[in-house]
Amino acid sequence: MKRLWKVVGIVALVVLGVLAVGALALIRPDIPYAELQNKYGAAGDNYMQMPDGVLLHYRDEGPRDGRTLMLVHGFSASLMDWDAWARPLATRYRIIRVDLPGHGLTRSPAGYMASTDGYADLMDAFATRLRPTRFVLIGNSMGGGVAWNFAVRHAGWLEGLVLVDAAGWAHQAAQKGGPVIFGLLRNPVARAVLRNIDIRPLIGQGLRSAFIDPSLVTSGVIDRYADFARAPGHRAILLAIQNRSASGTTVSDLGSIKVPTLVMHGEQDRLIPFADGQAYARAIPGAMLIAYPNVGHVPMEQIPARSANDLDRWLRTKVWPAPAGAIDPGDVAPMH
Repeated sequence: MKRLWKVVGIVALVVLGVLAVGALALIRPDIPYAELQNKYGAAGDNYMQMPDGVLLHYRDEGPRDGRTLMLVHGFSASLMDWDAWARPLATRYRIIRVDLPGHGLTRSPAGYMASTDGYADLMDAFATRLRPTRFVLIGNSMGGGVAWNFAVRHAGWLEGLVLVDAAGWAHQAAQKGGPVIFGLLRNPVARAVLRNIDIRPLIGQGLRSAFIDPSLVTSGVIDRYADFARAPGHRAILLAIQNRSASGTTVSDLGSIKVPTLVMHGEQDRLIPFADGQAYARAIPGAMLIAYPNVGHVPMEQIPARSANDLDRWLRTKVWPAPAGAIDPGDVAPMH
């Protein structure tokens, strides 16, 4: 018996050693911002120093005197998620898109406390410094939650609001078949482990759930999400924000939104149910709902031409209608 316990002890030590080596092999260090800028930056990149210590990365494209659209990305994403919209829409509109703290190339001070409400207030501070004309605010997923919070808290800036598969509906539940990573992020032990290891496989699974069409989830797209998550300080923000609730939606809050509103939602969204898009459209006075069959969480990436043209037509009829008798210039430039 003594010998048996000795063997068991040796086996246990070997197993622990293998697990330790495996864990070390999965550990991934931060990627310096300079390296990320070299890989993902563009000639039009801009940075703005914010009063809370955030160095906000943004792009400002299209005619400076044009009607303005401001775009806000979703959780763990970046302003690059809007590339397929920005190219055609910038021929007609001024396009301003940002990387929220904890995302993309934006730098945040240690201990930054991210929340949907806080992001909305940050966007107000950004607009106050940039001083564009009044604008239409567009948000996808978490960015949609930021957008409607902004509309409730800082309505004076807005000429319109667009919610693309927006997060934040009260009592929002995870969709069946959604990404494994969101379940893990709700567990404090899992969050502690995920903070230091390579989560690229989980990112790939999450993106395939969001895009529906697996051919769109290329290794380059997965690399981009994984690389930005490893920017200094980003993992701490991404892990914390999933465990920090915002103020929550109320029909009364949404009923206070008076600007023209468009709700765009994929019917096959596995992250945020289509029913939530319908609920937003009912709660916001006069809101228009565009439903996309066989489309998932990111219509602007899965069906960019169709969704950009839908947005453009809505803007030209509901927000900035042409004077009576004017010639309709047609849809935005097609994408190739």
